[in-house]
Amino acid sequence: MSSSSRRDLILILDFGGQYTQLIARRVREQKVYSEIHPFNLPVARIRELAPRGIILSGGPASCYDPEAPHISNEVYELGVPILGICYGTQLTALQLGGQVVAAERREYGRATLRVKAGGGLFHGFSAGEEMPVWMSHGDKVETLPPGFEVIAESANCPAAAVAAPDRKFWGVQFHPEVAHTPRGEEILANFLFRICGAEPSWTMAGFVGEAVAAVAARVGTTGRAVCGLSGGVDSSVAAALVLRAMGARLTCIFVDTGLQRAGESAQVESLFRDAFKADLRVVEASERFLGKLAGVTDPERKRKIIGAEFIAVFEEEAKKIEGGSRGVGVDFLVQGTLYPDVIESVSAKGPSATIKSHHNVGGLPERMHLKLVEPLRELFKDEVRALGAELGLPHHVLWRQPFPGPGLAVRIIGEVTRARCDVLRAADSIIEQEIRAAGLYESIWQSFGVLLPVRTVGVMGDERTYADTLALRAVHSRDGMTADWVQLPYDLLASISSRVVNEVKGINRVVYDISSKPPATIEWE
Repeated sequence: MSSSSRRDLILILDFGGQYTQLIARRVREQKVYSEIHPFNLPVARIRELAPRGIILSGGPASCYDPEAPHISNEVYELGVPILGICYGTQLTALQLGGQVVAAERREYGRATLRVKAGGGLFHGFSAGEEMPVWMSHGDKVETLPPGFEVIAESANCPAAAVAAPDRKFWGVQFHPEVAHTPRGEEILANFLFRICGAEPSWTMAGFVGEAVAAVAARVGTTGRAVCGLSGGVDSSVAAALVLRAMGARLTCIFVDTGLQRAGESAQVESLFRDAFKADLRVVEASERFLGKLAGVTDPERKRKIIGAEFIAVFEEEAKKIEGGSRGVGVDFLVQGTLYPDVIESVSAKGPSATIKSHHNVGGLPERMHLKLVEPLRELFKDEVRALGAELGLPHHVLWRQPFPGPGLAVRIIGEVTRARCDVLRAADSIIEQEIRAAGLYESIWQSFGVLLPVRTVGVMGDERTYADTLALRAVHSRDGMTADWVQLPYDLLASISSRVVNEVKGINRVVYDISSKPPATIEWE
């Protein structure tokens, strides 16, 4: 999606910080469009983008190290307001003539900030006012560059916030983008609206028109496309959006891999064949996928295999369409790839670490005959839901919990077989029923089961059993980038455990995963 069609843009230069995606998210929450680009984006390109403001992200490096990422000093001469966050502040201090050194002790966690001067970045704050903030740094600004002043401090960080209005620079050592800084949104709003003069005009209603136009421009007036539907929110919204741009030239394909949740196929058919009147093809391919996965236990191999098979199926179906009555070719594949998928899979923007590949990004084969159309790849999950509502998708589809593209294959630890899929599918259905009955389904980001390759001894009906273990996972999250485990009520845990053990043959033990992201990921594989 080109930013040129939007009046205001906040450009975020990424130095590999763990919270960079959250910065973008917090800016967008204030209805100002933001884009993340690598720290070394050429200055000429920055001028082309014409941002209202620039944010320099945090990062893991020490700016005084010879190999640390730097930016051109020309960035500071563009006349564009700049906000430095953590590393971005340290780097600016160093490059403009200050001194940065290792702190006596690394500061990670809650700290108390004391505002020295209200106004500007701290509009609405009083001089001397104190508030909690979140710190995460091992270095500190020892000496400020000429023209800089300290506007806030903490016990361990004398230059916790700095300003140089004549240089159009403001910097904070803490992280206003995280929830642990309660008034961080106010600080970001001051930068966006009072300092940059941005307008809160970026909405999903406006995005629809831009996205439809972008898809139409990419595929042209005669191009045809296929869209892989999984039944989840992302692919459903992507299909509905592209349908607006292409109409009958889009063919939706639902591949029954044998790895879906219960009732997936019926829901997809009801929505796209019946409600949206789309050209929908349902392909039975469970034997094919399960056959390819036979004997495979490595999670990355699973993802790569599933990704390659998806593409192979789509290309085969595209050839059938090409040979049909229309006599035209298919050369585009529509996917519901989201921003977190891109970041975690290929580290596409900035030097952030690759966590795992996703079947619709890192799992794609190097040589693919279909060209990709990914209209959602710059959006977060909650933005996709808002977009889906604009497109008229029903509530129950939009608020389905996220489901991984590779399906149950990455929730079955070890070898994937039809029997193990059936066991997990039955357990997953019970989990969903109980979570819904408790009124918690839409307030929880994800809740699901993971089938472990761990067999334990049990007693059922006075007889010894030796069966599998199910791990129950439930997390809260805003966008999938970070997550906290949900403290489910004990009676709910007991109900889920009792039903799974009694109703699902092959499981005799249920355990609860209380790991957060980070250090764990949401999915187990």
